[in-house]
Amino acid sequence: MDLITLLAATADDASVAQAGTWQQMLVTFIPLVLMLVVFYFLLIRPEKKRAAKMKEMLDNLQVADEVITTGGIIGRVLKVTEDTVLLETGSDRTRIRILRSSIAENRTVHENVETVTIKK
Repeated sequence: MDLITLLAATADDASVAQAGTWQQMLVTFIPLVLMLVVFYFLLIRPEKKRAAKMKEMLDNLQVADEVITTGGIIGRVLKVTEDTVLLETGSDRTRIRILRSSIAENRTVHENVETVTIKK
C-alpha cells in the first residue's frame, strides 16, 4: 500500500470514530437537558412566582390590614417597620410584635388590587 492511501484510510476511521463519539455524547446529554427543563417549569419557575407574590404582599402591608401569621395568629396591623410588624389580636387588644417574614396572608382587600372575576 501506498503511504498516502494508508494515511487517508486512518483519517477516515478517526473521523468516523469521532462522529460516533459526538453522537454518543448527544444521546447521553439530551435526557439530562430535558430533565433540567422539566424541573425548571415544574419546580423553579412556580416557586419564583410564589416568592415574588409573597414579597409584593409584604411590601404592600398597611396599617389596619387584617393578617394571618404562619403560626395561625389573626390580627390587625398597627405599625409597620422595616423588618417587624406590630399586631393587635383579639378583643382584649393584645399587642404582638412579629417579623414581617412570618406573615402568611393578608386578608384585607385593597381598592388598587385587581380583582379576578370567575365566569360560571
